[in-house]
Amino acid sequence: MLFKRIFLIVMDSVGVGELPDAAKFGDVGSNTIANLAKAAGGVTLTTLQSFGYGNLTAIQGVPPVEKPIAYATKLGEISNGKDTMTGHWEIMGVKTTIPFQTFTDTGFPKELIDELKRRTGRGVIGNKAASGTEILVELGEEHVKTGDLIVYTSADSVLQIAAHEDVIPIQEQYRICAIAREITMKPEWMVGRIIARPFLGKDKNTFKRTTNRHDYALSPSEPTVLDFLKEAKYDVISVGKIADIFNHQGITEAHKIVSNHDGMNVTAKLADKDFTGLCFVNLVDFDALYGHRRDAIGYKAAMEEFDQDIASLLSKLKDDDLLMITADHGNDPTHAGTDHTREYVPLFLYNRLLQGGMLPEGETFADIAATVAENFRVPQTAIGKSRIPELR
Repeated sequence: MLFKRIFLIVMDSVGVGELPDAAKFGDVGSNTIANLAKAAGGVTLTTLQSFGYGNLTAIQGVPPVEKPIAYATKLGEISNGKDTMTGHWEIMGVKTTIPFQTFTDTGFPKELIDELKRRTGRGVIGNKAASGTEILVELGEEHVKTGDLIVYTSADSVLQIAAHEDVIPIQEQYRICAIAREITMKPEWMVGRIIARPFLGKDKNTFKRTTNRHDYALSPSEPTVLDFLKEAKYDVISVGKIADIFNHQGITEAHKIVSNHDGMNVTAKLADKDFTGLCFVNLVDFDALYGHRRDAIGYKAAMEEFDQDIASLLSKLKDDDLLMITADHGNDPTHAGTDHTREYVPLFLYNRLLQGGMLPEGETFADIAATVAENFRVPQTAIGKSRIPELR
């Protein structure tokens, strides 16, 4: 074991340029980090610049450096898709060949909605792709009056159900979402996740989602490196929605967060604790708040905040810690529509005793899984190349 602890942070949706097959996904020209920086008049990322971010792609405000202090490269995606679960599963060694279904353009089929109404005894409003905050403004008051479920989706393979906690108690909301999960196990309706989206407030001007979100996800199609770590009695600590993405498989400890900054604070506190294994972090604000909403200015601010949080985390890392930073797909805020974008993701590997430098490009996100597996001497999945030899 070269490193006692690995901190793996996923900058959700921060891609680094279109993949060769981007045309098949309608994503030619996408480059999340480069295009948001250009649209926002430049971005200041002092820490990530020192890691070699500007060496991976041209980023306004982040020039390349001669000697990166981290190892830097970019990874391709071999799975068929560009959604959250597909990306994260590949990061942990699973290739998805059949993409998860989305209902972004059409809403859910009438037969599905009718079954949900029958099984829950409640009406349904919405049934379209929408922002989770904007749909509360649009339909929240109607829901409070009628008790009807607000059902909506996004560019991801999800069915989301929003309900006021004073109208439908939280445990009943969870029961309803469990019913929706059962219904959507039919192949023609199968989505990656059902998400309970509870909220509170008096009217459309004050409605606000609470922290009682709960995901009902599909389990990975095969064992991941998380499973192998847990079986070997290593700590596998989830921060953010990691546990939900993997349906809690292979997780030994989970921490919910309310924002990117909160997620980094939780990670910093975990760095103060003694453990052996993996701390796996997802920071979803980049995607949910700025990518899908095509908000380049907000995205820039979030990236600059994250860069400062990384600088703070570095001071807590020990000589036998490895920090890995990557992404799970793109979500170019300057691209058409509101969907994810098919892009390479960056990979930075930092240890204070290693000199850093540029690494060869990787074919698959699963290089991360292979690296983690080799470090902790657990079985590797069928895909991915360990970067450990390049770090010695």
